[in-house]
Amino acid sequence: MTTVLSGRELIGVADAIAERAHRGQVDKVGGEYIVHPRSVASRVAPREPEYIATALLHDVIEDSSFTANDLRKAGIPESVVVAVTLLTRTSDVAPIDYYAGIRTDQMALAVKLADLADNTDPERLERLPADTQDRLRSKYRLAYSELGAAELAAAL
Repeated sequence: MTTVLSGRELIGVADAIAERAHRGQVDKVGGEYIVHPRSVASRVAPREPEYIATALLHDVIEDSSFTANDLRKAGIPESVVVAVTLLTRTSDVAPIDYYAGIRTDQMALAVKLADLADNTDPERLERLPADTQDRLRSKYRLAYSELGAAELAAAL
């Protein structure tokens, strides 16, 4: 029998997993990495528990030893595991195919757009060296375009 987590429990479990997975990791300017998934979770729309949990977990498989099966064992719903898996970059998937996969899942797409919004936040970008800012803006413009958000790409 599988235990179904309530919305609040799901967010709590997802946050605890993200906290463990990202413990000791730092972002591009040396800050605690966990701030990023929590910021993405605060930006994601709609404000539903599964979307928030996906945002919290969006980098867990990619950046830690956690697997999709670990998430399932923790009670994370399959829809969240699928979205997190789609959001996980792997070296064997070309960027165009990565973004095409994300476009197939409404939750993955919403979280990726929130992720890009956080990554392109002017306050966050301005803390980086100019050459890094330019490189990332180019990368994020491509991502927005591939996700069908050309108007956001143009704003960068």
